[in-house]
Amino acid sequence: MYDVIVVGARCAGAPTAMLMARAGYRVLLLEKAHFPQDKLSSHYLHQPGVALLGRWGLLEKIRDTNCTPIDRVSYETSGVRLEGSLLPEDGYSTTYAPRRFVLDPILADAAVAAGAEFREGCTVTGLLREGDRVAGVKYKTADGDEFTERAHLVVGADGMRSVVARLVEAPKIIENPPMTCTYYSYWEGLPAHFELYERPGRWIGVVPTNDGRTLVMTYFPQSEFQQVRTDAQSAYLDAIRTTAPELSERMSSARQVERLYGTGEQLNFMRQPSGPGWALVGDAAHHKDSIAARGITDAFLQAQMLTDHIGEDLHDPTALAAACHRYARDLQEKFVEFYRGTLNVAELRVPEERVSLLRAISTNQKLVDRYFATLSGVCTIDEFYNEELLETIAQG
Repeated sequence: MYDVIVVGARCAGAPTAMLMARAGYRVLLLEKAHFPQDKLSSHYLHQPGVALLGRWGLLEKIRDTNCTPIDRVSYETSGVRLEGSLLPEDGYSTTYAPRRFVLDPILADAAVAAGAEFREGCTVTGLLREGDRVAGVKYKTADGDEFTERAHLVVGADGMRSVVARLVEAPKIIENPPMTCTYYSYWEGLPAHFELYERPGRWIGVVPTNDGRTLVMTYFPQSEFQQVRTDAQSAYLDAIRTTAPELSERMSSARQVERLYGTGEQLNFMRQPSGPGWALVGDAAHHKDSIAARGITDAFLQAQMLTDHIGEDLHDPTALAAACHRYARDLQEKFVEFYRGTLNVAELRVPEERVSLLRAISTNQKLVDRYFATLSGVCTIDEFYNEELLETIAQG
């Protein structure tokens, strides 16, 4: 019998398994895929995510993968341009955007090094129960062999379409319709920092990744998905040309080195993240539009949050239930602001009040850097709207 079974070994599940194993628990980590395997992703790590990699002793492994360090961020919209530095979290200001076929195996290897047992090519088909409590999993290997394993806690870290969430019938406590669709590709010969461009109905994100390749992402309204997908490459290039002409000019000297990737399945929800014998982390618990590039960072934060709440209480059913309840409460409180902020951006509108705010702070570098810090989670909205900001707006 295991203490914990974690279903899904990517950026939510592997850290959860690693942290649980480091806490001395016997952990089984199951993954449907075989690593390394790429995945649709915006790749970017906000400072709190980088700080956790540093805390976990994994940041040097990311740096060693020829992943371009990122120290600057810029944002252009409606004739206003902000450019600033990235404020630190626990001393970490430089960030990275590793490819998923690089990041995910590093995280899974760290779980194994901590003592977790890792099985790839395993698809969960059911849950074991003791009364109303989840007590383990049923799964099938790629060869078709079927197995059952028992555990005190089953953690669903298996993504937006989580099998664990479906089997426990975890309700969605917040849900909003899809708001955008996205298409992206990778370019060589395109030096970049973390760049954001916006106009009504379009959003462009640019970030350097591994081996000299730069990710360029375009966002369109969900209502245009069927039209855009008929000639996605043309729509992609046209969105860049009309939203970020200077970027388009730089790209004319660069080379697109991978096919175009895209999706219209930008679901937005927060599920109940725990119950008797089970918990959800990452996209299984909480999925939002990728436009804010918060998925990996939020997965790291939730993995740490769950293991911190459980502590040494895993073998005490009453204490475990209380810990999972606290995790659910704190997850909802902490991430609902990020969720709502992301949906505000995903509307792909450019409200005049936002433009006025950006114009007012554009000559104050301290406020510009703090504005970007609200996007990363280093600074809260309440901390941003202080007396200095209000005075700057009044003078503007």
